[in-house]
Amino acid sequence: MTYRPDAGVAPPPGCPAHAGGPGHAGAGVPIYGPDFAADPHSVYARLRQYGPVVPVELAPGVQANLVLGYQAALEVLRSPEKFGKDARRWKALADGRVPPDSPVVPMMHYRPNCLFSDGEAHRRLRSAVTDSMERVDPNAMRGYVEHAADTLIDRFAPTGQADLLGEYAKILPLLVFNQVFGCPPALGERLVEGMSGIFDGVDAERANALLTETLLELVALKRRHPGPDIISWMMAHPVRLSDEEMIHQLVVLMGAGTQPQQNLIANALRLLLSDERFAGDLAGGSLPVDDALDEVLWLDPPMANYAVHYPLHDMDFAGVRLREGEPVVVSLAAANNDPVLASDHRTGNRAHLAWSAGPHVCPAKDSARLAAGIAVEKLLDRIPDMELAVPAHQLQWRPGPFHRAMTALPVRFPPVPLTVTTPLPTPAPVSETVPARDHIDENFGVSRWNASSASQDLLSSTPPAAISTRRPPASAPRGRRRAWSSLAAWWRGR
Repeated sequence: MTYRPDAGVAPPPGCPAHAGGPGHAGAGVPIYGPDFAADPHSVYARLRQYGPVVPVELAPGVQANLVLGYQAALEVLRSPEKFGKDARRWKALADGRVPPDSPVVPMMHYRPNCLFSDGEAHRRLRSAVTDSMERVDPNAMRGYVEHAADTLIDRFAPTGQADLLGEYAKILPLLVFNQVFGCPPALGERLVEGMSGIFDGVDAERANALLTETLLELVALKRRHPGPDIISWMMAHPVRLSDEEMIHQLVVLMGAGTQPQQNLIANALRLLLSDERFAGDLAGGSLPVDDALDEVLWLDPPMANYAVHYPLHDMDFAGVRLREGEPVVVSLAAANNDPVLASDHRTGNRAHLAWSAGPHVCPAKDSARLAAGIAVEKLLDRIPDMELAVPAHQLQWRPGPFHRAMTALPVRFPPVPLTVTTPLPTPAPVSETVPARDHIDENFGVSRWNASSASQDLLSSTPPAAISTRRPPASAPRGRRRAWSSLAAWWRGR
């Protein structure tokens, strides 16, 4: 049932809009906290009875409209003439009705980057990102993922137990990230802490400050010492990004390249280890990794609710009166599971919205899926006799309205001897360097970076620990640690 507050039709009893409609205090159903995290799909099912768009609360006092229907979601994502991404339109934040220290503000407030821009500004900023990313050779990327996977597996394989989230899924994208972005480990540790705090909504104001401060240092470093990496290429791009623009492009790239990727890897592993449809195939020697990735991207996408848009003017949409400047959040998870799409044949079906759609579709979706597939396949190939250390229903999910992420993924298995770690792609010395800012010319992007043309500078930011196969003591404590603590120990060889 849908409702039309502007038409004088009262919402039904129990409707989340009964308190006065979208945007009114107390109108939204909370989509945060442990209860929501434990079973978000039951919340989506309950809300869906009121229509494809319903009011929700993203955090205490932060109201938004959540798009649950697949077709409605597509219309929002593909209609820049109706819905804008520029968060400066968010009236409740501008008017002070949302406090700046709200845990969701760092994920929603305006930054001058391609995610929060529209029109020509979006095209300009996105071109610097996509053109730079296209210079990365996928064969070299595969090599970096395989090397990171092997070195991480070598650290826990002999112990017979692991937290596949904290010891594998969280760290692997960061090691690859360091290679293609040329990020020194000392700065990378702080970036992980800042980004994790923003996604979790824990002490978000401090996390945002730490992230910004660290990115300032990284940009300054790359200005002084450019190299064959994505950050340096973005600096050298003909659109001439300012330091502020660089910082905010990096927030998007780091956020998209770490947390969602970690969730995709971990959620796929959980499915493979807990769902009989996949576990049976594993026991029979088959690794249906592509099937598991498809299932996760449809059912539990790593970013469950995001793609925040703002109506450019008051409008009637899907039976609801939307007000200009009120956040419209697309539930990628709920839209993917819209009953009108009900089907048991999702394998190979890429019509899901896990990567969003329209002008802001993820520019790295193919490489992200490739990396996740390699990470999962490598682990299951190295340690095939793996099982969950706790029942699947006891796995805990992190709170927060935006992501679908576990707190840990403990497993056990018969100890496995170490193997020879996959070597990194060996680069050859080259004379090509990224031009300094004052010497940018039209030749940007002519030469693609690949395994045979990257300079040794790319490896110089990778510490010896990243290629070490040193076995940790079997008696080492295996308690839960924050992502950045785990990463710091790894970088320091502990």
